[in-house]
Amino acid sequence: MDHHISVPYTKEDVSNLHSGDMVFLSGTIYTARDAAHKRMDETLNNNETLPLDLNGNVIYYMGPSPARPGHAIGSAGPTTASRMDKYAPRLLDLGLSGMIGKGKRTEDVRQAIVRNGAIYFAAIGGAGALLSKSITSSEVIAYDDLGTEAIRKLTVKDLPCIVVIDSYGNNLYETAVEKYKMI
Repeated sequence: MDHHISVPYTKEDVSNLHSGDMVFLSGTIYTARDAAHKRMDETLNNNETLPLDLNGNVIYYMGPSPARPGHAIGSAGPTTASRMDKYAPRLLDLGLSGMIGKGKRTEDVRQAIVRNGAIYFAAIGGAGALLSKSITSSEVIAYDDLGTEAIRKLTVKDLPCIVVIDSYGNNLYETAVEKYKMI
């Protein structure tokens, strides 16, 4: 089933999404990769305030290429999500509502998704140029010294994603394999 959702979204929006659903996100999301996650973790360990409000927000694991003239951003494909798995449960417990990346997640992340009524989306790897067409603005809001790994605030319009792990813990990477075995 296809869904068009505004971000940030509500817990009710998330509860209506199921593993395997196609979702088109519009609104504000943030980017953060390995280095930004490490720095956010250090910030929290020092009892300091994060540079963004996690509540109800979505982080896209992506480091864009430079924007071409007339474009908001360069290629914007997803990064392998498992590299953020050691940080994700803590951020979910602090209010993060969703993550966009590619690839499998750990059981700890799946449990944190369920515990917090959150969601994990996949964006199509290798389609960064196409995905960038859904990004209408990009602004660095923190950690500019990290270059492409800085935290960015993005405005998106109909960014295509697939629900991989829904708020009930259903995991498309597992259910799809089982369904395929039955064929």
